Amino acid sequence: MTTTTVHLVRHGEVHNPERILYGRLPGYRLSDRGEQMAALVGDHLADSDVALVRSSPLLRAQQTAAPIAGPHGLEIVTDQRLVESGNHFEGQRMGHGEAKLSDPRNWRWFTNPFRPSWGEPYREQVARVVSAVHDARAAAEGREAVLVLHQLPIWVTRLSAEGKPLFHDPRRRQCGLCSVTSLRFVGPHLAGVDYAEPAAALYAGAVDATGGTLT
Repeated sequence: MTTTTVHLVRHGEVHNPERILYGRLPGYRLSDRGEQMAALVGDHLADSDVALVRSSPLLRAQQTAAPIAGPHGLEIVTDQRLVESGNHFEGQRMGHGEAKLSDPRNWRWFTNPFRPSWGEPYREQVARVVSAVHDARAAAEGREAVLVLHQLPIWVTRLSAEGKPLFHDPRRRQCGLCSVTSLRFVGPHLAGVDYAEPAAALYAGAVDATGGTLT
């Protein structure tokens, strides 16, 4: 049977000076450092046998996909299944303003962290990403496919692939900016998961999706 690899690439740092939980909001682009990160992940995959590049519809993912697709002469195909997870607090400042956990008005959104109650259920995220992964695997059979998307959908998909619970501590996610989570298939069967951080040299001082600063 043939071996096919589907790479799940997280987008680079976003220009977000107000540290908003931007979620699915349109218009959030890569920062200058995020563009440098995208170039690094493009270099990382330049010598790979990439047959297709598909991306979340959100601008930051499309911008990250461009330097990946370019060296291979590929068009970026938008896949709605790769969109960011839904979140009730989208558009708010996490930990600073309306989204504070200490505010009793928000407590109803934190009643079930296992689902989670504040946004799109983990299992629904896994289902849509896994569907996109298997479509990409079939289309790129015997070669490599790249899907550019977002941290949480990537992480819960990896947890599911490894047979681990989907509930987790967000601070312990192994899914850095412009990281590459690679799913290796033999035929239709998952054979292993690899992980790389081509842009790690740029992490110091970078801001992640929740407004926290990376070290």
